[in-house]
Amino acid sequence: MAGSMLSVDSTRSGSATARPVNPSVAGNAESGARVVGLVPRSNTVTAASPALSPSISPTRRVAWASMVGTSLESFDFYVFAYFSAFFIGPLFFEPLGHFGATLASFSTIALAFVIRPIGAIVFGHMGDRLGRRATLLWTVAIMGVATGLIGVLPTYAQAGWVGAVLLVVLRLIQGLSLGGEWGGSILLATEHSGRVKRAFYASIPQLGSPVGSTLTAVVFLVMASALPSQLATWGWRIPFLLAFPLLAVSLYLRWSIDETPVFQEVVAEHRRDRMPVLAMFRQAPAPLLIAIGAAVLGIGSYSLMNTYTMEYGASQLHYEYNQLLIATTIGSLLQFVTIPLFGVWANRIGSAKVVMWGALGTLVIAFPIYFLLQTASFGVLVGMMIIGGILPTAAWAALGGLMNDLFPDHFRYSALSIAYAVAATISGFVPLVTLAFGQATGYPWWHPGVILALLSAVTLVCAWLAARRPRVPESQSEAAAELADA
Repeated sequence: MAGSMLSVDSTRSGSATARPVNPSVAGNAESGARVVGLVPRSNTVTAASPALSPSISPTRRVAWASMVGTSLESFDFYVFAYFSAFFIGPLFFEPLGHFGATLASFSTIALAFVIRPIGAIVFGHMGDRLGRRATLLWTVAIMGVATGLIGVLPTYAQAGWVGAVLLVVLRLIQGLSLGGEWGGSILLATEHSGRVKRAFYASIPQLGSPVGSTLTAVVFLVMASALPSQLATWGWRIPFLLAFPLLAVSLYLRWSIDETPVFQEVVAEHRRDRMPVLAMFRQAPAPLLIAIGAAVLGIGSYSLMNTYTMEYGASQLHYEYNQLLIATTIGSLLQFVTIPLFGVWANRIGSAKVVMWGALGTLVIAFPIYFLLQTASFGVLVGMMIIGGILPTAAWAALGGLMNDLFPDHFRYSALSIAYAVAATISGFVPLVTLAFGQATGYPWWHPGVILALLSAVTLVCAWLAARRPRVPESQSEAAAELADA
C-alpha cells in the first residue's frame, strides 16, 4: 500500500465502503497533523499508521472520565427537575399562580433543551476539529459553573423578576454546554476501547444518569430530614452548589487522559473536515434521522417519569414527597446493574437490537403502569420505577453504541451531538406537553401513558431501521482490517 491508504467513504445513506486515497488529499483541506487549541497530552501525531495505536490512558480511567461528565449533566438535570416540580414555581414565578408557576418551571426545563442543538453544532465542530478530550474539558467546565451559580440566585421575594431572568440565562448557558457533552463522552469511551467490547463501553457513560439521579435524590432526602423547614427558603441552594466540587473531580479525570486513538488517526491521515456539520448533513442525513428517533425514548422517558410524574404524583395523586424520591432512588439504583448488563447484551446481539427490545417492552407496559399508579400505593410506585429501571433503560443503555455504529470517524462527534441534542430538545417538552394534555383532558389515568407509548413507538421503528443498516467501521484502520478478514 505504498503511497496510499484505505479511506472510509460515507455515502448519503451512511454506509461505509473502503477506497484507496492519497493521504495528502483525503477528503478535506487539512493542512497539518497537529491538533490545535487546547491540546491534550500525547495528542500530536505526525504520520498515519496501518492500525490504531493502543490507548496510553488506562481503560478504567477513560471509563471514569467518560462517565463523570454525563453524571454532572444528569445531576444538573435531576436537581433542576426535582427543583422545578416542587420549588421553582413558588420561588421564582410566584405571581403566576400554581398552574402558571408550574408551567413556567417546566418551560425553563424545555428552554435548556431548545438551545442544545446550537451547542451541539459549536462543540461538535470543536470535537471533530480540535479533539474529543479538549472539547470535553470546555463543556464540563461551562456546565459545572453554570449549575453552581444557580445556587446563588435571588428569588422573586428577594429581587422580583431579576432572579427569574438570571435563571433563564444560566439555563441557556447550561443548554449550550450540554449540547456537546454526551456525544463526546460516548466517543471518549468507544474510541479508546477495542472492537470486541465497544458496545459495552458505550454503555458506561449512560451510568451517569443513575449516578446523577441517585445523588440528587439522596441529597434532597437528607435535606428534607435534616432541614425540613429551611428547604424551601435556602436549603434548595445546596444541591446546585455541590456542582463545584463535582466539577473539580470531572476536570481532574479528563485532564489526566489522552486523546482518543481514533481521532489521532483522523489527524494523522489529514481527514478532518473543515466543516464537519456540513459534511454530516451532506453524507449521512438518513442515519441522522434514525439516530434522533432512536434516542427519544431513552431521554424522554426520564423527563416523563422523573419530572412530570413527580409533580403529577404529588399534586394529583397525593403521593408524599419523600415517597416519590425514595421510589425514584430505588429505580436509579437498579440501573447500576441493568445498564452494564444491557451493555454486555449489546456486545452479543448489537446495540440497535437492545434498543429495539427496550422500546417494544416499554410500549407494552406504557398504559398498565399508569393505570396501577392511580391506587396511590407506595408499592405500586416503587414497582413503576423498577420497571422504568429495566425496559426504557435498555433503550438508554445501548443508545451510544447504536449511534456510534451509524457514523464515520471524521464527523462522528458532530453527528452524535446533534442527534442527541435534537432528541433531547424534543424530550425537554415532554413534561410541558404532558401537563397541558392532562389539563385539557381532566387528568385521566391514561394521559401519561399516551406520551410514553408515542415515544416508544418512534424509538422502536428507528431502532429497527438502525439494526438493518451495515455498521460503519470505527476507523479507517478497522475498515482495512475488516476487508483483510473478508
